[in-house]
Amino acid sequence: MALLWLGQQVVSTSNRVWFPLSRSLSCSSRVQQSWTDSREQPVESPEGPVFSRSSIGTFFQDKPLLKNPFLEDALLRNYLRRHLPSRDVEEDLTKFGERIVQEVDALGLECEENPPRLKHFDAWGRRVDRILTCPAWACMKEISAEEGLVAAGYERRYGEWSRVYQMSKLFLYAPSAGLYSCPLAMTDGAAKVIKSLGEASSVEEAFQRLTSRDPKRFWTSGQWMTERKGGSDVASGTETVAWPQADGTHKLQGFKWFTSATDADMTLTLARIPDKDGRTKQGSGGLSLFYAEVRDGQGNLNGIEVQRLKDKLGTRQMPTAEVLLHGLPAHRISEEGRGVASIANMLTLTRIHNTVSAVASMRRMVQLSREYATKRFVFGKFLKDHPLHVQTMARMEVETRAAFLLLMEVCRLLGREEGGVASDMELHLLRLLTTVAKLYTGKQAVAVVSEGLECFGGQGYIEDTGLPRMLRDAQVLSIWEGTTNILALDVLRCISKTSGQVLDSFFADVKMKTLGVGADHALRPAVGAVNSALSTLEQFMRSAVQRPPAVMEMAARDLAYTLARVYMGALLINHACWDGASQADVYAALRWCEQDLCPVVTKDARSNYDPKTKAMDSALVYEGSSLET
Repeated sequence: MALLWLGQQVVSTSNRVWFPLSRSLSCSSRVQQSWTDSREQPVESPEGPVFSRSSIGTFFQDKPLLKNPFLEDALLRNYLRRHLPSRDVEEDLTKFGERIVQEVDALGLECEENPPRLKHFDAWGRRVDRILTCPAWACMKEISAEEGLVAAGYERRYGEWSRVYQMSKLFLYAPSAGLYSCPLAMTDGAAKVIKSLGEASSVEEAFQRLTSRDPKRFWTSGQWMTERKGGSDVASGTETVAWPQADGTHKLQGFKWFTSATDADMTLTLARIPDKDGRTKQGSGGLSLFYAEVRDGQGNLNGIEVQRLKDKLGTRQMPTAEVLLHGLPAHRISEEGRGVASIANMLTLTRIHNTVSAVASMRRMVQLSREYATKRFVFGKFLKDHPLHVQTMARMEVETRAAFLLLMEVCRLLGREEGGVASDMELHLLRLLTTVAKLYTGKQAVAVVSEGLECFGGQGYIEDTGLPRMLRDAQVLSIWEGTTNILALDVLRCISKTSGQVLDSFFADVKMKTLGVGADHALRPAVGAVNSALSTLEQFMRSAVQRPPAVMEMAARDLAYTLARVYMGALLINHACWDGASQADVYAALRWCEQDLCPVVTKDARSNYDPKTKAMDSALVYEGSSLET
């Protein structure tokens, strides 16, 4: 086994064993001194490249190159030029885009190829439960602080546009982040919750650390909600008990089945406080929200045992674990019994971050695909000259543009809400669109990234290219923070709780966004399609109140898709109407609006929501099964 000594790091060229580098080295130095990647440094003989005289020939396909993702994204640059025309923003994102190419992307690859591992015991048999991550993971934390990837949302340097600025940076960062974007999502969500609850003295320092630009002070937060009963139903699934202590704190006893970013510095979690007889109140009314620091002053886990790391389909770069809480010191930061209500702000932020990652993965796949198409020569010409291939990439581009504009609109609304300048209509839209955006873009990402792999042929299926990882990681986006069906039902609850006001705001805003398109404008077909879909949707919703509740539950998913497609169409039209719009902007709007924008009405006309359908669906699914009823 050949060993290479690189400073304080030992690299094995056979099984790639590594030992952490000294913390005194810079992140870039650590990257330069990491293990040698034979794919980047082909072995050469004195006579020339290996196989140079072999009968197999000398051809090697050039790989797609990652270029500055900000400079390569015309839609992002034009959006910011339209809404946030700040030279500082453009210069910062240009510089950050270059850092992604020169430094961050290599770190992300190292995180992928050196996933976390769990060390239960030290050499002397003591239980330590240390989660060991590679040096690149620590570098990502430093970079996140330096670039203000969380801080930018709270410094409010750009007023109501601060969230747009922050999320634009995260949009560039996420595809190269080696999943460090996930801890940042939870960190942002925790900071939002703490700020909304008034920054009590027990968590004041935590808030300052979560939003710090100082790498030595910066903290990340976990989000430990899911237990063995699991899923989105935390009201009935949470069994952790918070035992009151004499000093006003609590000690948590319970088992968390899925803890994201288990190596974080702190966490927010739900638990039930027992009464004097030791009984706990069930349901959401018995849950309170707690803040806990993961380690004590000596760096040891604080009343926590890590049972095992999760073996996941994707997102392998991030440590996710099952943990046993046995006396974890914690501070209650919500009113007693108001835990679920208190995490609403966290869900808003993490769902927006989920949307950022979804759209960013789509954009990165399109950028790599189109770059590769300029250098892959088959059947007598480059891929970029094959009409069918370009058509496929164009369809991916249209999906990505629609998703991007929806993401930015949600970020804009969040910024206005946090700045205290949002109208009632904008607040309704933020509540509705946050859920719709997460739901729809999560599904889009899987489809676009999967389609993108085909643009590389067999290379898209080879792990060494890094492309398969993009598809594995995209799959979590439709699951984390609520599956598609859970979020679709959340859309129904949103409509019900506001007595339909969110829909009134939706209809009004779509109409406003499509105003001003003249009768002879090239966009008229798109406007006609949106207006037609809006009209039929209004009719459907008016008739829905006369139908059994079960009908709307069956229609929930298609309704959410309809809301997404109609609103995305309106956003594409609106963007294509501004003075700086290009012909590509107009073309994208027209292409988007050619599809069925109102699937809920189309499927209703086909009796998809007929009361008899449930029994027929069940009979179809379970036919021939031992579970058939």
